[in-house]
Amino acid sequence: MGGNMKVHLRQIPEEGLHIEGEESHIDLDPGDEYLKCLTPVQYTLDVGLSEDGLFATGAVGVDLELQCVSCLEKFEYQLRVPDFAMQTELEGAETVDLTPFVREDILLNLPHYPRCDWDGQKVCEGALRFTGKAAPEKASEPIPAAEAWSELDKLKVKKRK
Repeated sequence: MGGNMKVHLRQIPEEGLHIEGEESHIDLDPGDEYLKCLTPVQYTLDVGLSEDGLFATGAVGVDLELQCVSCLEKFEYQLRVPDFAMQTELEGAETVDLTPFVREDILLNLPHYPRCDWDGQKVCEGALRFTGKAAPEKASEPIPAAEAWSELDKLKVKKRK
């Protein structure tokens, strides 16, 4: 793991310490072939000491390559954690490595079902396949709402007596 996210307790002034930078040595999940970092993890954190521990708040982010659960294509996903927060007991340590806490928060904020159409920039072909219908000629043109309602109106619903 990288060394620039290690905080020396004696270097933290009473009012706290602000650290920011990039960490390229965070291995998120070495066994996962569907998860790859495209950029170093960027962080901007405010670190402080409480009575018996150390806390940090701030923001972290990383650009990842994930695999779409619908079409299985790999795509870029920009993961941002704007409200990172952690606290740990010191237990006599002189330094605290924030890397595992940042790593854990990134993993917790990963989408459970990554989809390549997450930002609305593309239409996922795999998602169209799951509807059981052939993909329309022009996937970018959704069915007009009026047309969809007219099809629904044709259905005769039998009322129970």
